[in-house]
Amino acid sequence: MSRAGSAALIVAAVGLFLVSWSLLHHGTLARAQITDTGLYQQYGDAMAHGQVPYRDFRLEYPPGALPVFVVPSLGHEGDRNAYDRWFDRLMALCGCVAIVGTALALRALGAGTARTTAALGLVAISPLLVGSVVLSRFDLWPGSLAVLALAALLHERLVLAALALGAAIAAKLWPLVLTPLVVVHVWRTRGPRAAVAWAVGLVLVDAAIFLPFAVLSPAGLRASFHAQISRPLQLESFGGAVLVALHHIAGTSLHVVTSYGSQNLEGTGTHAAEIATTVAGALALLTVWVLYAQRGADGERLVAYAAAAVAATLAFGKVFSPQFVIWLVPFVPLVRGRRGIAASSLLVAALVLTQLWFPQHYWSLAQGFAQRESWLLLARDLAVVALATLLASPRLEHESLGEGRAMLEALQRVRAQVD
Repeated sequence: MSRAGSAALIVAAVGLFLVSWSLLHHGTLARAQITDTGLYQQYGDAMAHGQVPYRDFRLEYPPGALPVFVVPSLGHEGDRNAYDRWFDRLMALCGCVAIVGTALALRALGAGTARTTAALGLVAISPLLVGSVVLSRFDLWPGSLAVLALAALLHERLVLAALALGAAIAAKLWPLVLTPLVVVHVWRTRGPRAAVAWAVGLVLVDAAIFLPFAVLSPAGLRASFHAQISRPLQLESFGGAVLVALHHIAGTSLHVVTSYGSQNLEGTGTHAAEIATTVAGALALLTVWVLYAQRGADGERLVAYAAAAVAATLAFGKVFSPQFVIWLVPFVPLVRGRRGIAASSLLVAALVLTQLWFPQHYWSLAQGFAQRESWLLLARDLAVVALATLLASPRLEHESLGEGRAMLEALQRVRAQVD
């Protein structure tokens, strides 16, 4: 595809994304919102007044999240309505950046017009699919940085890839699961010395972000990590959804306890489910990394396994808040062939299923395990488990690569006939 054609598709996708974003502010999509911006404003206002994060106030998020908390506060301290407006605009900007990152990755992969249009179109309408949760959570910030890192790597801009991925990890930690894939890719394409140098560069980027706060308040920074690691089994996790289903079927003892800023489960099987899903998640991630390392480094394989790593992290995590599905949006549409079509279908299902119970029916689920919402939650989580399995399947990878070779051979035959 020409540069002009690619630029035109990006502009069209950004326009469609902004229309989708705007529609979330009207009608039923704007009702009964459950927001986190009140908490973000507390952080932002504190920083705007000169307080130091982790030292002067407790903060559960990594330092890379601080910019999106403080920017909407500047000049609007104490004004919740103004904060919400500016945070909304900032997340819309991050969504536009994610579209650009996705488009750049597709260009590096040599994607044609049809594939690029479909992929960017899915990213562009994702706000309508998942609902108003995107407006008041900062997950588009690490997501946009992570897909920019992937695009930079595919374009062989290793320094930019390290900077973007380091910033993404510092923003919300989960992009760390992409690091082994990137190291293997660089090792295979540039050699071991380049891979070691890239890994060192990534460590230096994150050291530059984390170390100042570690020096100013080691206990405060350590407490933020502890708050993330020690969280109990969340209601919305796959393990939690299975326990709620068993509660409906077998009448097991189960109840909700609010802690760590979310609704978590206590009762029969919760500890076992937490251990089982944690082990399953670790094994799933290890499997994704090993499968990628066993075969040659290839851009198409890299984007598929990057999406698989993110999906596995979500599928088996003990915390799976509604907004976490946003992590998948820039990655899954990059996958090629029949596997890509199936993966995108599962992504659409996961996004829509999330909106069907959150936010308008969330408290029916959390306060009374409402039947309809319980089964919708389980269906959402099963869709993500299926997505992780699909993306990591070696057999489907072989089929996808076969399709790619067949298309290349067909193009070569057409070129020969023209010549």
